[in-house]
Amino acid sequence: MNRDKDNALRARALQVIPNGMYGHESVRLLPECFPQFFSKAQGAYIWDADGNRYLDFMCAYGPSLLGYRDERVDAAAQAQALLGDTLTGPSPLMVELAETLVEMVDHADWAMFCKNGTDATTMAMSSARAQTGKRVVLVAMGAYHGAAPWCTPIPAGTLAEDRAHIRTYAYNDVASLEAAVTEAGDDLAAIFASPFRHDAFIDQELPQPAYARAARELCDRSGAMLIIDEVRAGFRLARGSSWTALGVQPDLSAWGKCFANGHPISVLLGSDSCREGAGSIYATGSFWLSAVPMAAALETLRIIRESDYLEHSVRLGERLRAGLDAVAGQHGFTLRQSGPVQMPQIMFADDPDFRIGYGWAEEMLSRGIYMHPWHNMFLCAAMTEADIDMTIAAADEAFAALAARRAALEPHPVLVALASAMAH
Repeated sequence: MNRDKDNALRARALQVIPNGMYGHESVRLLPECFPQFFSKAQGAYIWDADGNRYLDFMCAYGPSLLGYRDERVDAAAQAQALLGDTLTGPSPLMVELAETLVEMVDHADWAMFCKNGTDATTMAMSSARAQTGKRVVLVAMGAYHGAAPWCTPIPAGTLAEDRAHIRTYAYNDVASLEAAVTEAGDDLAAIFASPFRHDAFIDQELPQPAYARAARELCDRSGAMLIIDEVRAGFRLARGSSWTALGVQPDLSAWGKCFANGHPISVLLGSDSCREGAGSIYATGSFWLSAVPMAAALETLRIIRESDYLEHSVRLGERLRAGLDAVAGQHGFTLRQSGPVQMPQIMFADDPDFRIGYGWAEEMLSRGIYMHPWHNMFLCAAMTEADIDMTIAAADEAFAALAARRAALEPHPVLVALASAMAH
């Protein structure tokens, strides 16, 4: 595939942007053939700066739930844009959106809007501390809750004091969680949990009911707040709280990415158990209450309530998982497919340095399928059975090509070191 425009943009970016790119959308830890810059998107597809088209299993790292440029959502956003967006005060849509989310999410009695997932998780932590008057916050080892100093996975530029009262436990390990709560003593403000374990570089884990119940019971016993970070998984597992099926409701939940189908908005939802604390903190941003993303969110949430987007994604995910397992086995490869089928993590058995996963991602990209070798992926409602069948056919060819060059595959040294550090 031609990469001339992408390479030129990278060279220009290096002159005016530190490292040429930063954060989770940097391709520094992906195979060299992966494009950095994209020119357009539609439905389930994206086009890079050189015009190459890909079926996108990253969905912008999650925001594309219904598909890029969904006409219904964009029409609602455009109609509001004609009236106004970022104003001196919020539009009436803010109240309507808060009411809608409170109605849809079981535990929620109130909503506070912001822009990014990090905003919402940080507001959750601050609200919990304000409500309880305590300091210690427990997070699962390896979990990602954003890029603020208290939670960033890359600590350059932060101080030890930034996370002096952040302590860890092992996800799904009740004994580990109980020990961390005991160690916190009477200074426990909150326990953070993800709807399921979706850490990079490792297999995903669904939550064990005993773990979820223990988190709730330990918070009730200590007066701490239970916080569920729904930013990545929210509305991809359920039409409300992800842990409702486990019989567990949090005090606070942080949401972002997909509930406005790619328009920039996030939200902290809370129960009355933390209303006073949330009302006492100072949290704001010039663009947090913009009206256009709220219009997009209202339409997206309507579609979430009224369509079969979730069931459709699950059906496609099951078709993809079974098809990939079948063609992988035909070529002598064993996949490790984990997590919910609509948010797949696809890795390889006996691939500790990711050389097979990298090689397969390269082969898939060359066939027009954008898949990630070490991060969970996403399905969107714009995908079709034909897209899944095309992916499986491409995978069949990719496995054959990979088998032919398996002996020549090389690991990525920076990735291996990073994966090892994060896994431990």
